[in-house]
Amino acid sequence: MQTYTRWRDLPEAARGASVAMGNFDGVHLGHRSVIDRARGLGPLGVITFEPHPREVFRPDAAPFRLMNAEARANRLQKIGVERLFQLPFNAELCGMSAEAFARDVLAQGLGIAHVAVGRDFHFGQKRQGNAETLQAFGAEFGFGVTIAPLLQLDGVEVSSTAIRSALSEGRPRDAAAMLGHLHRIEGPVIHGEKRGRVLGFPTANMSVSRLHLPRLGVYAVKVDVLTGPQAGSYMGAASLGVRPMFGENTPNLETYLMDFKGDLYGQHLSVALVEYLRPERKFDGLPALIDQMDADVAQARDILAQA
Repeated sequence: MQTYTRWRDLPEAARGASVAMGNFDGVHLGHRSVIDRARGLGPLGVITFEPHPREVFRPDAAPFRLMNAEARANRLQKIGVERLFQLPFNAELCGMSAEAFARDVLAQGLGIAHVAVGRDFHFGQKRQGNAETLQAFGAEFGFGVTIAPLLQLDGVEVSSTAIRSALSEGRPRDAAAMLGHLHRIEGPVIHGEKRGRVLGFPTANMSVSRLHLPRLGVYAVKVDVLTGPQAGSYMGAASLGVRPMFGENTPNLETYLMDFKGDLYGQHLSVALVEYLRPERKFDGLPALIDQMDADVAQARDILAQA
């Protein structure tokens, strides 16, 4: 997949794509239905924005993203997207009218052949444009437009909001049903306090900054090591939280990879939440914590062997 982070001076070979456009946070089944509407009409592309517009307009809001940009790009590549246009959501783009965006960015800048959007899509300064507006601009500026209906699953609209709710309640399997894939947290392994080594369970620590936090606690997880000499897939148990045994801490994700030996610092991991095992809690000393970690790993191994 080729990634482009500007809409001006685009290489000629990148023009002429049939694209789906939106934020695609989570790349859930509803997003997939929009992307599928763009397939077969030219090289398949996606137009999305970074940072997420909501982060720009509501900078003090609680973290809400299901995916960082890296995880989103990885998922889009897996479903066959050939060109990712990850446009900077800056002051220039924020201030564009709907007409200017359609003309200058889509038609002249990116040279798209066709665009698919969801029924609830809005664009342009103060969200003045909608899906029907885009259709009118497409006819004027020379690109086709398809409007995809909103997707429902068992009578419930598939949405990032519904997925966040499932994750907040510790229901990763329900979230996965709407996503069409397991919810994953991706990024580099960072240095932590290295307590896991002392306890006999060395963990790979990852930041969850700027991401919506699923229910804090311990999970059975599947882990893909994306880079480095130990790249591959592993079973694991992960603790998402603030480590109450050791004072007040910033939330992070600590993952124990079963049957793994090696150094993962700086490597990129993709950790998929499979099943919620238990909430975080403070134990009466390290021996009790270690006994519980033994039990967590055994339970996670049993679950993952059947997953």
